[in-house]
Amino acid sequence: MSELINRPEYLEQLIENKDVDLVKIVTGIRRCGKSSLLDLFHEYLSDSGVKNENIIHMNLESLKYRNLTDYLSFYDYVSGKIPEDGKTYLIFDELQNVRHWEKAIESFRLDFDVDIYITGSNAYLLSAEFSTLLSGRYVEIRMLPLSFKEFLTFYEFEPSVSIEEKFQQYLKFGGMPILREYKFNEARSNQALEGIYSTVVLRDILQRNNQADQETLQKIMLFLCSNIGSVTSPNKIGNVLSSEGSIQSGRDKNIAGKTVEKYISMLRNAFVFYSIGRYDVKGKQLLKTLGKNYIIDIGFRNMLLGYRDADRGHIIENIVFLELLRRDYRVYIGKIGETEIDFVAEKPNDKLYIQVTESMQSPETRERELRPLRMIPDNYEKIVLSMDRSYINSYDGIKSLYLIDWLLA
Repeated sequence: MSELINRPEYLEQLIENKDVDLVKIVTGIRRCGKSSLLDLFHEYLSDSGVKNENIIHMNLESLKYRNLTDYLSFYDYVSGKIPEDGKTYLIFDELQNVRHWEKAIESFRLDFDVDIYITGSNAYLLSAEFSTLLSGRYVEIRMLPLSFKEFLTFYEFEPSVSIEEKFQQYLKFGGMPILREYKFNEARSNQALEGIYSTVVLRDILQRNNQADQETLQKIMLFLCSNIGSVTSPNKIGNVLSSEGSIQSGRDKNIAGKTVEKYISMLRNAFVFYSIGRYDVKGKQLLKTLGKNYIIDIGFRNMLLGYRDADRGHIIENIVFLELLRRDYRVYIGKIGETEIDFVAEKPNDKLYIQVTESMQSPETRERELRPLRMIPDNYEKIVLSMDRSYINSYDGIKSLYLIDWLLA
């Protein structure tokens, strides 16, 4: 087994929730580090003096548990192992393989003194039935691939490699932890990403949606990858794909849009894409139309499309979006009048307005990026993030920050 790589932010969240009467659910795309996190948590429990028999840790993708396909067999098997003395920690990896697993989980909570931890690689894990049964009794910990900060601790670099060169590698390879083993070998890394991508498509998407067509899914995936950070709607995408003959729409244009919407939702449920809506800053309301889609990891996009320097603007926008999620913000696209703000990021007692651009050097770009921020009537923090290392760090109270510094803050 390869050594466990610590991701302290996530481990800390599990430790903070330990013994709280909530089911802890770690969600995220396959191979982003959920199983390693549970292994680390298991180690933490053992080191804190919890006896071995009071930790029941199962990965339900192992053939060892192939007979535990529904909640009854699963319940009987696990409850037979729970000791009578002391609290028992139940750790279940890839639990979506057990039918109606939520009924067993609720029963463990009622019948025994247990603290429960679960992972899953698709959002069906948090489906309607589950949320109803355990409403208010679970906490979701969303795990993302490596942030740039984590990436720097994961890889070993020669002392001569500059921070810009390291960032360039991050833009190219992304943050899937498994790639560390290939030490920036592009061909091997792409093979590994392709393997993860195929598994996600075949197991988390096509297996669960028998009506889905692999070719259509692939075309929509490629379209979304090519249009990261662009404002689109399912109908727009449907029109483009049906005019290319990629999707049948017949006379009803809406059919193509509905098909696209269905597929985007499958990609979202497998944690491959995030869709975000638009927020009217002046009217303070969410708008129904035209959102944006961001990919969970830039490595997948580069594997599918090839890495092109020309796309850096969209790539860094995607990286900023994921970083805002990591920092627990709810993120929207801002609309003010006819102009747009890349991100409105909110927490219960905090709000940020962010523009992302590769460079602020040209007066036209500078004006284009600052104008929407100047129009905002409130006093929350306004920031422009760019790749410029500039001595100018503010324009009329709007902060101008070097993207790498912001990512490492």
